[in-house]
Amino acid sequence: MGKKGDLSNFERGMVVGARRASMSISRSAQLLGFSRTTISRVYKEWCAKGKTSSMRQSCGRKCLVDARGQRRMGRLIQADRRATLTEITTRYKRGMQQSICEATTRTTLRRMGYNSRRPHRVPLISTTNRKKRLQFARAHQNWTVEDWKTVAWSDESRFLLRHSNGRVRIWRKQNENMDPSCLVTTVQAGGGGVMVWGMFSWHTLGPLVPIGHRLNATAYLSIVSDHVHPFMTTMYPSSDGYFQQDNAPCHKAQIISNWFLEHDNEFTVLQWYSVTAQSPDLNPIEHLWDVVERELRALDVHPTNLHQLQDAILSIWANISKECFQHLVESMPRRIKVVLKAKGGETPY
Repeated sequence: MGKKGDLSNFERGMVVGARRASMSISRSAQLLGFSRTTISRVYKEWCAKGKTSSMRQSCGRKCLVDARGQRRMGRLIQADRRATLTEITTRYKRGMQQSICEATTRTTLRRMGYNSRRPHRVPLISTTNRKKRLQFARAHQNWTVEDWKTVAWSDESRFLLRHSNGRVRIWRKQNENMDPSCLVTTVQAGGGGVMVWGMFSWHTLGPLVPIGHRLNATAYLSIVSDHVHPFMTTMYPSSDGYFQQDNAPCHKAQIISNWFLEHDNEFTVLQWYSVTAQSPDLNPIEHLWDVVERELRALDVHPTNLHQLQDAILSIWANISKECFQHLVESMPRRIKVVLKAKGGETPY
C-alpha cells in the first residue's frame, strides 16, 4: 500500500495515456493547421463511434433546382438541343412554383454535364441515300484490309483563294467598329479558286491534276485515259485492281462507260452505290482533301493569286506522308462496320 496521494498503476497508466494523447493532438493540430479543439473533437468521435462526420454538411444556400428539377431540365434539353439559355429558363418556369434566373439555369446545366458547343457538321443523308450506303456496306462487309488495298480512290475538290471564317473575333471599343484594324475584308465567291482531280491507293499517291475549267465528260475522258489508265496498269499489273469514282454526271456519261468497257480486262470499276458528296466517310480521299485544306491554312505566307494557290496545293499533295494515306485505307473495314451499325446513317468518320 503506497502513501496517501500515490496513484495506482491503473491511474498512472491513464495519466500517461492522457499525456501522450494530448501531445499527439497538439502535434496533429500543428501539422494539419487546425485547432486542438477540432482535433480533439474528431478524435473523441472516432473513439466513441468509429467514424467521423462533418459539421458543415448543411452549410451554404440550398440549391434552387433539386433532383426532380434537374430531370425536368434534362427533358427540355433532349426535346430541343438548340434552345437558348433564355428559352430553357422560360420553359422550365412554366408550371413551377419557384422561379429561377438564367444564371441558375447555366449553373445547373453545367452541374449536369451540359455545355454550349458548336454542333458537329455532317452531310445530309436522305432516305434513299441511306439505303444505298447500307447496300454498299453490306456488299463489302467481308472485305479485309488486303482487299481494300486493291482499290484506287479518286475525286475532285475545289480550294478557294480566300476563306470566310465567321468565328473570327476581335477586341474593340464601341466607337471602333469601322476602324481599319477592326475590319475583315471579303471577296465575292472567295476570290476564285482552284479545282483539282486526284487519286491514290494504299500503295502510293496518284497524280493530282488541276482543272482549268468545269469538268465535263470530254475533259474527264482525257483524265481517265492519260492518268487513270497508266496508274491502274502500273500498280495492278495482274488486272486485279478496282477503280473508284463517284456518281458525278460526267463520270456516268456514255463515252466514259464505253471507255471502261473497252478496258475491263485491265481493271474493274468499283460498284459505287452512294453519292460521295453525301458519303465522305466511305471515300478516304475526302480526308486527304481535309489535309490539304489544313496545310493551306497553316502556311506562313498565304497565296495571293490562283497560280500561287495551285502551286501550294500541288506541293502539299506531294508531301502527304505514306503513313497518312495508308492509315485511311486500313480504316475501311472499321468504316463499313460503323455504317452497318448506323444502318446507313451518319458516322463519326
